[in-house]
Amino acid sequence: MARYHNYYVYICCNRLRTVLYVGVTNDLDVRMTQHQNESYNHINSFCGRYKCHHLIYWEYYRSIHAAILREKQIKRWSRKKKEELIRSQNPNWEFIKTSDY
Repeated sequence: MARYHNYYVYICCNRLRTVLYVGVTNDLDVRMTQHQNESYNHINSFCGRYKCHHLIYWEYYRSIHAAILREKQIKRWSRKKKEELIRSQNPNWEFIKTSDY
């Protein structure tokens, strides 16, 4: 039986918006805090190496299965298609603060 909770597919980027990271989480606040925390953001992690600390896009799901499928779909997309997705929700690519969602 499927379990329904809160899940998020998100895209974050570096300060210059040149590197994108797509992820999935059940707690967007905690996950973004982890991305921004220097001790968590080790140089060996993708986000740590490229300083992808800024949330620019997110989607909400009730099913982890649906969220993971969507994450995998977006990860396969070209940069251009990801940019179009981001612009559909965030036309100016403004950094989203946790209090904004």
